[in-house]
Amino acid sequence: MADSSLELRRALARRSGTSEDDWFLTYRARHGMLVAFRELARLRGAGEVVTQLLTCCTAVDPIVEAGLAPRYADVSASSLALDASRLGLGPSSRAVVLQHSFGIFEPAGDLALREAADAAGALLVEDCAHCVGRLARDGEGRPLADVSVHSFGVEKMLPTHFGGAVYVSPRMADSGLRAALVGALGSLPPIDPVLEEAAKGYRSRIRVLNHLPAGPRRALRARWEARGSFDAAISPEEQRGHVSHEPCQPGEWIASRALEALEGLDAQEALRREAVTEYVRSLADTGVALPAAVCAGPAQPLLRLPVFLADSGRSEALLASVRAAGHYAVPWYRPLLFPGVEDPAAYGFDGGMEGLPVTERLSRGPVALPCDVTPEQARQLAALAAEAAR
Repeated sequence: MADSSLELRRALARRSGTSEDDWFLTYRARHGMLVAFRELARLRGAGEVVTQLLTCCTAVDPIVEAGLAPRYADVSASSLALDASRLGLGPSSRAVVLQHSFGIFEPAGDLALREAADAAGALLVEDCAHCVGRLARDGEGRPLADVSVHSFGVEKMLPTHFGGAVYVSPRMADSGLRAALVGALGSLPPIDPVLEEAAKGYRSRIRVLNHLPAGPRRALRARWEARGSFDAAISPEEQRGHVSHEPCQPGEWIASRALEALEGLDAQEALRREAVTEYVRSLADTGVALPAAVCAGPAQPLLRLPVFLADSGRSEALLASVRAAGHYAVPWYRPLLFPGVEDPAAYGFDGGMEGLPVTERLSRGPVALPCDVTPEQARQLAALAAEAAR
């Protein structure tokens, strides 16, 4: 690996109190997930991965691409992660996904998922796409998951657009599986130069596309994608249950940008904690629903603050008012498997919400408010949310 890759692994290890030898870099975080699920399927055979619908489709694509079957369980309203009491694990359960949506951690819920996975002999895969460098911990402060996947991608904690990292726990109970994961992740091929050039040009091409009307924008994007000069954050292929590109290393340019951005993460997290503190204070007793884990204990450095309104009409009204105030807000995760998929059946989803009452309720009117704002801006945005909830 190039020097920046080694330094990036060391920086991640320092932040997390782990060993650089247990960190591996990938072009995209979803590719690290794909490697993990492929090795799991190869060694343990076909089976299910228990995950959630309140997520991005690219978090489920690696499961499908690896030949495993996603099975959706309900989430906890407190943490937005899977509810350990409602997993329904059995002999075919190969893994459980612990997703820290928006960067929310709930230690008791995280530990309950670990215990449930252990009881079923399943792998615990931690999705840290929204909280790079942070890991769920057990009662002794040790990393909780078997595999932890982190993202440097678009709309994540770092102002980068590509790159991911995978932490493989040295305490994994299945030593054979761990050796296979380490071998597969450690021997990924170098990035294709054409793909790296597409990554370098991503930001400038996005600027061009954003200034075009819808029709010309789609046509130009399609031409660039056909030539391999544009790699979208989510490709059409990735809305059909596949993963774009075979897993590879991120390359020196991507690793160096992530390393540079990581140096500013402490300041980013401090800013976000202040914003979350103000959001929680300002939204108290307004009728705006926040996950309980966000309101409990010290403020967490969230990627975005999730608020849940009664319906899509209120959600759209809040999105419009936030954007009119000069801020960027998104309706994560409406639709489910955000930003929507072409064929839900390819994801093992028939559209039914039986047994998923919390997921169904939360998906009616979500809005993800920005957390990279000042306390004063958070106060103003909280007032808009309270107005929309009335």
